[in-house]
Parts: sequence; structure tokens; C-alpha cells
Amino acid sequence: MQRYFVGITGASGHAYAEALVRALVAAGTGVDLCVTPSGLKVLRHELGVEGGSADALAAVLPAWLGRDVAPSVRVFEPDAIEAPAASGTALIRGTILCPCSMGTLARVAAGFSSNLVERAADVALKEGRTLCLVPRETPLSALHLENMLRLARMGAIVLPAAPGFYHHPKCVDDLVQHVVGKILDRLGLAHARAARWQGELEPPPEAGAEPHVRGGTP
Repeated sequence: MQRYFVGITGASGHAYAEALVRALVAAGTGVDLCVTPSGLKVLRHELGVEGGSADALAAVLPAWLGRDVAPSVRVFEPDAIEAPAASGTALIRGTILCPCSMGTLARVAAGFSSNLVERAADVALKEGRTLCLVPRETPLSALHLENMLRLARMGAIVLPAAPGFYHHPKCVDDLVQHVVGKILDRLGLAHARAARWQGELEPPPEAGAEPHVRGGTP
């Protein structure tokens, strides 16, 4: 089974990480998961998931992600330098940092690996494997943008958590799945997580016959 490494940091947007792990398993892959200390705090705040350690988080995986998902997920501590993703010989298929804080992004851009999440990203870069960073921050400073540009030039995928609205989302999960679908597309994994653009402008069903367009052409 091919495996992906998912690193969860202290940035807001943990609903994206939750949906991503489920989607990766549904696509037939395994997931090596690592949550930073700051990420654990945000995970508790945003999703109500309690996991003070890797073992504690692994214990709640069935309740959190589902009993069908949990067996395909391995959880590692941030200081687990022995984890497979810390070595290029482990052949981890790709690394996704979702959501990716600006601090983590800066350290990855500088090649400064202070934990397993950052080391996994460093390994992906040096081995020429897929590295996808999903920042969720606004507004962006010049420093943030420079770090993103530096990583993009190294071959990383910078995929901000910025959902579209052309598919007429009905709920928050529709917005989340839109971003997750974008990630899966860049990983080359087949999915049906989000509606694809069909080349036609259609109004939402409840909007009547007139297209909902402001300020001219979309």
C-alpha cells in the first residue's frame, strides 16, 4: 500500500485535515499522521478531538475518523525521528502539510527541521517527491509570500485553503471538499470529492432564471 504523510500544524482549518485523511484512505492509500503540539491544541478547539500524545490520538482515531479509516492510519509523535517519513529510503509517496502554519512554512523554506512534520517536508524536497503545503492565513505579509515563492521554486505545491463558489456550495463541508479535491488532483488520485467545472454558467436552483453575476463577466 502506498502511503502519504500528513502533517497537521497549529494553523486554523483542521476540518481540511480531517477530510483529507478520510479521502486518502478512501482512495486506497495509507496515512502516516503527525500533529504538532500547537496542532493538538487547535484540533481540540476546532474539532473537539482530544489527543495529548500519539498514543492518545491513535486511541481516538476510530471515534474521530471512523472505524473503517483508523486501521490505515499510523500516528507518530513530532519528535519521532525514527518514523519512516524522516528517511528518504522509506518511499513515502508524498507529504501534505494541512493546514500549514506560516511558522512551519518558514522553517521548511529555510531547511530548518525542528520536528517530524518539517523533516518529512524536507525529505520530500530532497527526494523530488510531492510536497503539498496548504496554508490558511490572511492577510499575507511580504515575508509569507516570499517563503511561498521560494518553496514553489523548489518544486513544492503551495495550495492555499481557498475554496471556490462556482459549484454552488450548500454547506461548509462542500467548501472543505472542494479544497480536498484540489489536493487529491495534485496527488494524482482519482476521486469524486468535488464538482468539476463543466464550462457553463448556471444559476443556483433557488436563484431563478437570471445568472447571479455582479460587475459584468465572472
